[in-house]
Amino acid sequence: MKKELKSKKYNFIPVNKPLITSEDLNYLNKSISKGWVSSEGPEVKRFENNFSNFIGNKYSVAVSSGTAALEIAIKSLKLKKGDEVIIPNFTIISNAMAVLKEGLNIKLVDCNIKDWNMDIIEIEKKITKKTKAIIATHIYNFPLRVDILKKICRKNKIILVEDAAEVIGQKLNNKLCGSYGDISIFSFYANKQITTGEGGMITTNSKKLYKQSKSLRNLCFGKQDRFNHEDIGWNYRMTNLQASLGVSQLKRIRSIVGRRHRVGNEYFQKLKDNKNIYIPETTRSYAKNIYWVIAFVITNKNLKIDGKKLMKMLLKYGIQTRPFFWPMHKQKVFKEKYKINTSGKYKNSEYISKYGLYLPSSLDIKSNQIKFICNKVNSILK
Repeated sequence: MKKELKSKKYNFIPVNKPLITSEDLNYLNKSISKGWVSSEGPEVKRFENNFSNFIGNKYSVAVSSGTAALEIAIKSLKLKKGDEVIIPNFTIISNAMAVLKEGLNIKLVDCNIKDWNMDIIEIEKKITKKTKAIIATHIYNFPLRVDILKKICRKNKIILVEDAAEVIGQKLNNKLCGSYGDISIFSFYANKQITTGEGGMITTNSKKLYKQSKSLRNLCFGKQDRFNHEDIGWNYRMTNLQASLGVSQLKRIRSIVGRRHRVGNEYFQKLKDNKNIYIPETTRSYAKNIYWVIAFVITNKNLKIDGKKLMKMLLKYGIQTRPFFWPMHKQKVFKEKYKINTSGKYKNSEYISKYGLYLPSSLDIKSNQIKFICNKVNSILK
């Protein structure tokens, strides 16, 4: 292997790059030529309306990022200091930070080993009288069973915050993810199904939550006297340029989701027979795999290769990869800055964080590149 690596130079394959079409550029150019470049522009409202129609919710609020959407969503609930919010232990840190910033208490739930989403049985065990909300985050491939979780929330009078940042266009039992929550959020970062560069969206059927979210994204300006602010909000607005790109990309969301599924299926067919890894299947009874990322976990510890080591080995072939999320209970910032309870056993989160990674999955990735990547993975993990 060493001789091969020294003698041959490989073309670099990025883990992801956005696909910007000529139509996208036309939308952007129109906004620029008309001078609509800031958050004061018609495309922002148009994007919000189009997104509401797509998801099937009454209201949408465009914001600067998925993290901003989470922070606004949690603050809009007006929970009391000390109230508990259940979140995944295996997730992006934005889930936790949105809760901590409001002085609320976090309760962590481990993930399932086969879909990496929160274990719903464990969620039920963690619910107490102090539990006021649950952040239901869909992770990587298949959706969390929010259809089941929604019934649990109604029974216990708990607010369901659906984090659908990674699953734009995915359906759960023929209903779009992001339409289950009392309030739901999305991300339009560069690696998402549709992108606005940075950007996010909040959706809800609650007029009250909609009005609060709109105010919070825009510094909570006063209704009577503009600069007499009614609360502590943020400048989390989306620009008209970002919204223009969003309007254009949303028009082809179904073809994008279809393309991602085809890419994922190509990977699955080439990796499924490798006995040393677990890669989720393409379809289950309740949903198709969204393949936001092409993720897998090394299952054979005897190989003495974890996710980090495999990433370094693949990079030598020009294959860029990314590690899995780092579990919340092991976050340095929580141990050193925030006094939160991170005790407990989270064996599934710990395992997949150590042995998981994801592969290149750009929309324009070629079949020969997928074949090359899978050959290298299979040759290393054999």
